[in-house]
Parts: sequence; C-alpha cells; structure tokens
Amino acid sequence: MIAGDKLRSWLAGLAALSVLVLALAALSGAQKKKPPTKPLDLNTATATELEQLPGIGPATAQAIVRFREKSGPFQSVEDLLAIRRISKARLEKLRPYITVGKPGRKQGTGSGGGQHRAAFERLLVRC
Repeated sequence: MIAGDKLRSWLAGLAALSVLVLALAALSGAQKKKPPTKPLDLNTATATELEQLPGIGPATAQAIVRFREKSGPFQSVEDLLAIRRISKARLEKLRPYITVGKPGRKQGTGSGGGQHRAAFERLLVRC
C-alpha cells in the first residue's frame, strides 16, 4: 500500500506540474507584442516604442535611433533600408506601422538634402 500512496503522490505532483507548464505557456502567448495601434513616427519614436514593431528587437530599435542621431531625421520610410537588419521584405511588413513626420527643416529648398544623403551613404558603408 505504501508504494501505491507514493505513486498517487507522484502522479498528483506530475499533474500539478503539467497545469503549471500549461498556464505559463498560455501566459507567454498572451504577452506577445502587439503592433502599435497608430503608426510610429521614425523621427520621434524611442527605442522602446520601436520595439513594439513586428520583427524589431532591441538591437534593431537601437540601430534605428543611432542612425537618426548620426544622420538627422528620416526623409522617408525607405531610409530604413540603410540599417543592416532591415531588408526590403521587412520594410514592407513594417510599412503599415511606421511614418515619417516632417523634419525640422524647410522642405523644397534643397538645403540639407545632400548632407543627409552623404550621411546616409556613410552609414550604409559602415553597416
């Protein structure tokens, strides 16, 4: 009878462990990141906000912020292609969730465009 009690105790422990594993699996599935409800502005978003984007982890989010800090504001979402981890396919998946607000400089005057392009090309070579 003692062996039977040990077996019942062992099976009860196994059942409790199974329930715990299933609960944790359900919880982790519920914590998957959800894309932002409105598009993020690449010129103002923080790294933490950028991590909400599908396929963007901490390293890529930091790379986006670093690019913006070194090269100035994004002119278009296509500028993301200069970042090593962003391919054309990934850009297309991101497109519904990102936008580029108007940079702080006047548009249409031609000023700053060459400077931004040169910085863009320098970073492209580095990545």
